Amino acid sequence: MKNIEISQIATLPTIHGTFKIQAFKDDLGKEHLAIFTENLSTLEAPIVRVHSECLTGDAIGSVKCDCGEQLDFALDLIAKEGGLVIYHRQEGRNIGLLNKVNAYALQDQGFDTVAANHQLGFRADERTYEIVEFILHHLGIKKLKLLTNNPAKMESLPDIKIVERLPIKMEPNPHNEAYLKTKKEQMGHLL
Repeated sequence: MKNIEISQIATLPTIHGTFKIQAFKDDLGKEHLAIFTENLSTLEAPIVRVHSECLTGDAIGSVKCDCGEQLDFALDLIAKEGGLVIYHRQEGRNIGLLNKVNAYALQDQGFDTVAANHQLGFRADERTYEIVEFILHHLGIKKLKLLTNNPAKMESLPDIKIVERLPIKMEPNPHNEAYLKTKKEQMGHLL
């Protein structure tokens, strides 16, 4: 990653607690956000959540996935324990919002989340994590406790020591049971 534009650090009071935030604009023009507690630099192995953008779940409250619940859980936990959420701007496992909605339409026809992505010409997961590693290095984080169910995220940070994986499991609902089952059975998520 080169030509990363980095914002100043600002204070952001939220319903979860008060955080510091810093934005990072990558060389593709995507803007990612580090949301962290003031004591981040004093923590030996902070809790870190790499949260992939999900407009429908995070902002609109969709129950078709568990993304919004996971983000709320992570922000609540990190506000209490200290740490960092990286809001990773790779909507729909990095297929973009338009294709995500097209994938939703295919899911309405009976395709699961992986098959829908394949129908649209994408892999099950198109995300990359170079900017995440850049942000962690920028913030001086060499080791962490990763809040995730996705083993691919653990493997995506080769220069960072992950001392512990913390699960982030939400209760399934009738709208996301099949989605969560597909993530577990086809994508190896630890649910």
